[in-house]
Amino acid sequence: MRVGAVCMRSTLESVEENLGRMESLVEEGSRRGAELLCFPELCVTGYSLRRAKDLARAAHRGRVAERLAGMARRWNLAILAGYAERSREGRPYITHLAAGPGGLLGLHRKTHLSPPESDAYTPGKALEVHSYRGIVFGMQLCWEAHFPEISTLMALKGATLLLFPHASPRGTPEEKLSSWLRHLPARAFDNTAYAVACNQAGETAEGLSFPAVAVAVDPDGRVVGSYAAEEDHILMVDVDPLRVSRLRRHPMRYFLGGRSPELYGPLCRRRRSQ
Repeated sequence: MRVGAVCMRSTLESVEENLGRMESLVEEGSRRGAELLCFPELCVTGYSLRRAKDLARAAHRGRVAERLAGMARRWNLAILAGYAERSREGRPYITHLAAGPGGLLGLHRKTHLSPPESDAYTPGKALEVHSYRGIVFGMQLCWEAHFPEISTLMALKGATLLLFPHASPRGTPEEKLSSWLRHLPARAFDNTAYAVACNQAGETAEGLSFPAVAVAVDPDGRVVGSYAAEEDHILMVDVDPLRVSRLRRHPMRYFLGGRSPELYGPLCRRRRSQ
């Protein structure tokens, strides 16, 4: 499967403008042979801490799921895209939705919020995987990439592709790429899975600056593609689930097969209050 990791500028609360920009990128991705396009975290609504509830209201008015499903049908591919979603708790979720030509494939609500996000958003409570055209994939949003247990759980549930959409500001593109390469190859190598990440691009009205960065890592932990600049871009990578299957049958290469869960009890205990 050809997967596209999209870097994209997003304007705060301008859902229709952002969806229009996405549609142009979907058309380009389809022309380049993409079967799955992963857009950045909160790309539909833009990223904000101060205006989180406003973003959720804008997303509701934009009927995000319907528009994404319509694009997926038109271009015959899967689209993964993020927006602020209303919640019963009052604070919105940071949600990433996956839609294919046949409709909704699934969604992920960010479970691990960064410290600044915890006052503006509410965490999700589930870690699921989804399937499209024979590829099982899991979605993790930005800060979640720093928790190895998430990737391990998704791999144990069958994921061969781990997708990491980001809205990660600050730093030059080269600095951001260097930061990502400290942990994303480990997520791929340790779990025998592809890891593909992308970021928002450009500066927002609130002064946040997002370096346009995308990277793809194969199941051997090797970088097979990267982009680090300032403009909207689609990084393409070919994902081969049969390669993952072969590696996972190798007794010296599939590390998760040698786990000893009975030793890991402390991982399941809630952290002590400081």
